[in-house]
Amino acid sequence: MTAPNHQIRLTLPRAQFELDVALNLPATGITALFGASGSGKTSILRCVAGLERGRGVVTIAGESWQDDTAGVFLPTWRRSLGYVFQESSLFDHLDVRGNLAYGLRRRAPSSWPYSGHSPARALDEAIELLGIGDLLERRPQQLSGGERQRVAIARAVAIRPRVLLLDEPLASLDQPRRREILPWLERLRDELRTPMLYVTHSAEEVTRLADHLVVMERGRSLACGPVAEVLCAVAPAVLLGDDTGALLEGQVVQTDAQWHLICVAFPGGSVWLRDAGVSPGRRVRIRILARDVSIATEKPQHTSIQNLLPCVIDSIAADAHPSQALLRLACGASMLLARITWRSVQTLALQAGQSVWAQVKSVALVE
Repeated sequence: MTAPNHQIRLTLPRAQFELDVALNLPATGITALFGASGSGKTSILRCVAGLERGRGVVTIAGESWQDDTAGVFLPTWRRSLGYVFQESSLFDHLDVRGNLAYGLRRRAPSSWPYSGHSPARALDEAIELLGIGDLLERRPQQLSGGERQRVAIARAVAIRPRVLLLDEPLASLDQPRRREILPWLERLRDELRTPMLYVTHSAEEVTRLADHLVVMERGRSLACGPVAEVLCAVAPAVLLGDDTGALLEGQVVQTDAQWHLICVAFPGGSVWLRDAGVSPGRRVRIRILARDVSIATEKPQHTSIQNLLPCVIDSIAADAHPSQALLRLACGASMLLARITWRSVQTLALQAGQSVWAQVKSVALVE
């Protein structure tokens, strides 16, 4: 049976804008709230948690936490949620085991959601899932930033909440520590059934983690939908600048040991990319940036570019700079983006509906 969607309809005055959103979000996987600082992402999370009170409705997986028309507003302690902040917020006087136990004590036994699945077992599973079993006797000051965040996430996961709220959990970490913790977040996404709302302004985190994407700007939702669809929108382009590009899901179908390459097939085509040790048959995500796609009206010959894909131009839109255009390309059932100059559009007489060849200069494996 499919869980009811999250319904979040809120208004909240802020200093620089008014938050005004009406979101219908899946109660599965990771929904990323993406946008620049000050766009309203954290305000949504805090209202869902009951830490701030906007006007409207908050229904999580069918459970009403706020409905101003019906006079419903549950305080934070009555909402089945886990919250992970930018900083780990661990207690320095407790070791890791003590911090985890404290998180369990805040949930009343009568509110435990899973009969036959004890809090102790849930805690053990969270410890295993986040790989912190060897850290249990350490104090927070003896942990790296990435380890502290893994403990904070385990503490939030162990109470088995209806929703896990993560407010830029990697923002306080340097790049090596971010790369260290991303695989653990991927594991949460793949193995944990708890839905997550994940606030970020990082394109890397969106492409690696998100199943669903909400793009925020000045308190409004500019776009909302499955992550691959939203990232390939051109009105407006979601990730401006060098981050604009397509996200595709595919399967490793071939390896070339001689040249250290793998081939990933996706609905509509296949591409070769550097072998990162991924075994054949594995499902993966790949990312193709718009800046790495050029256009030819005939199939190129004698070129060093190995990935040549027949496409149809779906649309042509203005890009961030007046010299550039953003082309949306239908490659079978998948969509790509290409950034070229308006001069090239005119020289090649490009138009929507035209068959062209996409020359893909680079492909990145994002998981």
